[in-house]
Amino acid sequence: MKISTKGHYGVQAMFDLAQRYGEGPVSLKSVADRQDLSEHYLEQLFAGLRKAGLVKSVRGAQGGYTLARAPAEIKVGDIIRVLEGPIVPVECVSEDPEQCMKAEFCITRSVWEKVRVSIEEVLDSITLADMCKDSEESRQNRNFSMYYI
Repeated sequence: MKISTKGHYGVQAMFDLAQRYGEGPVSLKSVADRQDLSEHYLEQLFAGLRKAGLVKSVRGAQGGYTLARAPAEIKVGDIIRVLEGPIVPVECVSEDPEQCMKAEFCITRSVWEKVRVSIEEVLDSITLADMCKDSEESRQNRNFSMYYI
C-alpha cells in the first residue's frame, strides 16, 4: 500500500493546524507557505476533511480552518481514511467480505489481513497531539548543545 500525496499532504497540513490549535482560524495560504505545499491542492483536501468533520471553516477576513476536535482526539488513521479511503493492501481484505470470491480458500488472504491490521494499528495509535509532542522533543534535542571542559 502506498499513501498518495493526498494522505501525505493532508497529514502535514493537519499537523500544522494542530500546532496552532486554540489560536484561532489558520489560513490555508499560511499552511501552504509553512509546509511548502500548493494552496489550491490543500483547498481540495480540506473540502473532504471538512465534510468528514475533522476541520471547521471560518469565513471572513480573519477566517481559515481550525481542527474540529482537540489534537489528542484526531488520529492519523482518521485523516488517511478520509483522504485515501479504506486502508487495504489488496482488495481481497477490504471491509466488504464479499469483495473476494476466493476468501474462503485463499492461502494468502491471512497474510494480507495481518498487514492491513498492522497498518491500521499503527495509524490509529498516533494522534496529532503525539505528533506535536514528538516535534517539540525533536526541536529541543536539536537545540541542545553539549559543552566539554
